[in-house]
Amino acid sequence: MTTTPLRIGILGAARITPMALVRPARQVPSVTLAAVAARDSTRAGAFAAKHGIRRVHDSYATLVDDPEIDAIYNPLPNNLHAEWSMRALRAGKHVLCEKPIAANTEEAERMRDVARDSGRVLMEAFHWRYHPLAARMKEILASGVLGTVRHIEAYFHIPILFPGDIRYRLDLAGGAMMDTGCYTISILRHLADAEPEVVAAHARLSSPGVDRQMVADFRFADGRTGHISCALFSAALVRVRARVRGDRGELSVFNPIVPQFWHRLTLRTETGTQRERLRTDPTYAHQLRAFVAAVRDGTPVPTNPDDAVANMRVIDAVYRAAGLSPRRGTVA
Repeated sequence: MTTTPLRIGILGAARITPMALVRPARQVPSVTLAAVAARDSTRAGAFAAKHGIRRVHDSYATLVDDPEIDAIYNPLPNNLHAEWSMRALRAGKHVLCEKPIAANTEEAERMRDVARDSGRVLMEAFHWRYHPLAARMKEILASGVLGTVRHIEAYFHIPILFPGDIRYRLDLAGGAMMDTGCYTISILRHLADAEPEVVAAHARLSSPGVDRQMVADFRFADGRTGHISCALFSAALVRVRARVRGDRGELSVFNPIVPQFWHRLTLRTETGTQRERLRTDPTYAHQLRAFVAAVRDGTPVPTNPDDAVANMRVIDAVYRAAGLSPRRGTVA
């Protein structure tokens, strides 16, 4: 078993990177942040200096081809996820790619195939799946304490008040469904342990083709129903919750997505109400450890390419049901 740290290169200087990778790397000694590249070299240099990263590349291409890097973290805009993740995989690098893994299902399928052909790890960065809270929710459902599950809901509303934010740009594969909505679909699929069929969807737009809010209803083959609501701007400025209703009780979780910033699990059954909080490391530290284990030991991860394709397929179906087109990326 190697003791050499996994050398990670960072594509871009995204705002999410300090929380998603830089700080977790301080808790995971088996990784080192080896290099960063950005289209703006001044910005890349400033990012590297601030976070103690030794090397700065002047292009994404030179970073991807760097022989002294083992893996790539890709937090680029959604439309660039597929292109640069596949370039990295073909260059022999493992990839931790921010969610959603691609702009659309076709891109996600191509990424899956390239990962398979290259023999490298491709992992979608749904960090919430690696926190013990995600497993605890499934444990409760598997116990049968809720009886027969009838309905599953997931909500993720946040206030992005600046219209110029990249999440509002169609050319960058933006929209609420792509940003907060991909989480709600991931939660729905995780809790159901099945793939949903879209029944109906409705979008509120910030500009032509770009959803600032999306609601959708689903059904499962066994008769269960589902509902999601996601937004970058809505009357409910902040709403982060999952709920499961059974014929003998209800499970409700406040903030299943970033539970390190406070969460609460509430279980109501015929015998009373039970509340829990899990005190552990942040989601991102759990995720980084899982990525290292997948690379070093071949440990399976839940957010693998097949899961990413399935999640993307539902996202595309929601867009179509709402009368909108799936997003476009840069891969022809």
